Amino acid sequence: MRGVRLVCLIVLIITGALLFVLDLGGCTRQRPTGGLAKLKPCRVPGVDEELLCGKLTVFENRETRTGRTIDLNIVVLPALDQKTKAEPLFDLAGGPGAASTDGADFYAGPGKEIRRRHDVVLVDQRGTGQSNRLSIPQEKTPRHYLSEMYPVEYVREMRHALNQHADLTKYTTSIAMDDLDDVRAWLGYDKINLFGLSYGTQAALVYMRRHPDHIRSAILMGVAPTDLKMPLHHSESAARAMHLLLGECEQDTACHAAFPQIRDDWKNVLAQLEKQPARVEYSPAANATPTTVEIQRDVFAEKIRTWMYGRDTAARIPLIVHDAAKGDFAPFLREAIRPSIPDFVADGMYLSVTCAEDVPFINQDEAATLNANNPFGNYRVFQQTRACGMWPRGDIPADYLEPVRSNAPVLIFSGNMDPVTPPAYGEEVAGYLPNGRHVIIPEAGHGPFGLSNPECIDRIAIEFLDKGDAKNLDVSCVERMARPPFATK
Repeated sequence: MRGVRLVCLIVLIITGALLFVLDLGGCTRQRPTGGLAKLKPCRVPGVDEELLCGKLTVFENRETRTGRTIDLNIVVLPALDQKTKAEPLFDLAGGPGAASTDGADFYAGPGKEIRRRHDVVLVDQRGTGQSNRLSIPQEKTPRHYLSEMYPVEYVREMRHALNQHADLTKYTTSIAMDDLDDVRAWLGYDKINLFGLSYGTQAALVYMRRHPDHIRSAILMGVAPTDLKMPLHHSESAARAMHLLLGECEQDTACHAAFPQIRDDWKNVLAQLEKQPARVEYSPAANATPTTVEIQRDVFAEKIRTWMYGRDTAARIPLIVHDAAKGDFAPFLREAIRPSIPDFVADGMYLSVTCAEDVPFINQDEAATLNANNPFGNYRVFQQTRACGMWPRGDIPADYLEPVRSNAPVLIFSGNMDPVTPPAYGEEVAGYLPNGRHVIIPEAGHGPFGLSNPECIDRIAIEFLDKGDAKNLDVSCVERMARPPFATK
């Protein structure tokens, strides 16, 4: 990691992974110029350095340009080398429903080198973060963490509450990407680079279709095609990933010795929970009063599915499954009753997007057939279809589900072990991007989370951003990204 360029002399002290910057002359950073002068210096939780923050007001109804407005929350991490600064990188968060500005700590820490020559622009998409977040408070009790995804009363309560300050039909991806282009223009950028993870890849593709003249390049990780019809294929993709994961356990000496019949364990625990939900005493702390919780089959399977997203949590799945098959749900509860991926998603925004862009296009008979005899079942399709039946449906462009074609350079990463966006999706999207390249990370799940050598991805991304060419990159380091060892006790 190299130093940060200041107006005057600096001293860099690098200790492990920490970078300390000392200003020896009482000097300050250069004041932002151009469009960035519209922003103000700010402090962001979890980030030691001073960043730039601002709000851009847009109409909630972009067509009529009247009525309610939304203040889009913007955080910019300026390029470290202002003299050689190139086009900015706009980060698009996943979910849908996660806040882009929550990634500031990454670009100020482990991913700081990405900012060598690029401003990093984080915009909370409408409905997320501090851009009129579409969510309501929930009491995070043990029963909450083990409840179904969208209880009927919760959806009704959320719709009623959010209707007071939002038109829930105006939070679709296409509308949000037009917001993003307003931010680009407001900050004075011409062409931009995009980075999207998961749903953020779908948002990036939509931006590429709607604003092709302003795309320099894009990096897509865990690709969600615009015709994904989420969650139609969730169970199918999860079953594939689970098959691979259990296969790795069988080939791993320690894992196989600890769990010699792991596939039978997986079948047996699901069969047991199908027959009767487990009722287990749970204590959040050693001296706390125990409470009885119920573990339903579909909730158990859905938790397992989401834990395959990262290889760190996936490493504990064989242990959790094996012990649960014996009737010991303690390892499951330790993992289940704590904040996880869904807790960072604004549920209302998630529904506003998927109830317009995905669920209406799911053929329910096709879903039932596709997910029959699948260990993960038709749970997600049922949950989201029922919720969308109670949610306002926004309009989307007639060509929304069509493949996105672009001549821009695009670097695509897929994880071979991904339980939600497997490599086949990356290959599908790459087929319409003549200047794209698809890189499969052998041991990755839904991103490189939990793997060794994570700096490999940053190095490839930086080389791609510098060259603006996906074809001639050295990507050999992905083969050396290793999973963590399986937990056996």
